[in-house]
Amino acid sequence: MAPLPLCFVTSSKKKLAEFLHAVGDGTVTHMSIDLPELQGDPETVAREKARTASRIYGGPVLIEDVSLCFNAYKGLPGVYVKSFLTAVGPSGLCNMLLPYEDKAAYALCIYAFCDVTVDDKPILFTGRADGKIVPPRGPPTFGWDCIFEPSEGGGKTYAEMEIVEKSAISHRGKALEKVKAFLTDSEFKIPCVK
Repeated sequence: MAPLPLCFVTSSKKKLAEFLHAVGDGTVTHMSIDLPELQGDPETVAREKARTASRIYGGPVLIEDVSLCFNAYKGLPGVYVKSFLTAVGPSGLCNMLLPYEDKAAYALCIYAFCDVTVDDKPILFTGRADGKIVPPRGPPTFGWDCIFEPSEGGGKTYAEMEIVEKSAISHRGKALEKVKAFLTDSEFKIPCVK
């Protein structure tokens, strides 16, 4: 039986769109699985999600996990940002920092590649963008993009940027550059990268 193609596992249409914008759709397949929201540090969470997804798919997968970390909260909400966002929305996240002068934050994206048919050790690709939390600006169409103003963003929030502009400086874009290098230069030679 031929090996399965690489599968990008996400339940987020926006994450899928940004992934495909960066690497193309070539031979990468997609599967929508709502993976469990685990507790732990970002690297541990990404590794376990990749192992779980690879077991479900039965072959090579790539997953993405994102954290939004507030300096005033010593890194929270971090990997729990999806739960916070569901509970209080972007404005609520912003309001958490009202009592603090320090609005600094960073966005962290970790892609994890795993193929449990080969070994059980995921490979991580990390991207980070420093910035600050601001009152919502731009369309609130993708998570917390409307409240995160990256330091390299010229005063715009992610939500105020076109996808090309955002991808060039974002935590996701930085991690995806590492993924693209891996997919084209590694022993896997995945023929999907733009």
